Amino acid sequence: MSTQRPDHSTQAQPEAMPKGGMAGAASAITLATATVEDVDAILQVEQAAYPLPWSRASFLDVLARQGTGCGDYVVQLLWAAPTQKQPKEKAEPAVLQGYFVAQLGFEEMHLLNLAVHPDCQGQGCGWLLLQQLQNWARWHGAHTLWLEVRPSNARALALYRRFGFVEVALRKDYYPTPEGGREHAVVMQLPLQT
Repeated sequence: MSTQRPDHSTQAQPEAMPKGGMAGAASAITLATATVEDVDAILQVEQAAYPLPWSRASFLDVLARQGTGCGDYVVQLLWAAPTQKQPKEKAEPAVLQGYFVAQLGFEEMHLLNLAVHPDCQGQGCGWLLLQQLQNWARWHGAHTLWLEVRPSNARALALYRRFGFVEVALRKDYYPTPEGGREHAVVMQLPLQT
């Protein structure tokens, strides 16, 4: 399987990211809405990023239920393609860096999954995806973003806190663990200015 970008996706422009940005700034960044054709690339990132990844069936179900109404899902992909150094060089295909899955609610949006390939973590990809999520939420009338995160996922917790999310609750025994146990979930909220 390949995380290379198929030719069908649409483009959007990301906003500025925090200092440190994407490593090796010689990349063209594209944000695109996911389609069924992207599922292999999504699964490759999901399986590299998580010890208990979502299944193909879960992603296909979500992709089939994308829309702009209450209860619908949005799946956004972050692609990066190396920029050409010489005009005659053949362009390398874009590679999926990460994605998010969110669900629209009444005046809120719930982040269900955000994954960045381990090779791309710490380079600003998560920040760009959160900015895109925030933009989508505002465009669709959401006043609040919600998410759950494992307390053991220190890198994600730090990113969400830096972005402005605050901890509001703890869901006990929410997540399964690879060892067969359970782990709590930290519930976080980000109020949106409209």
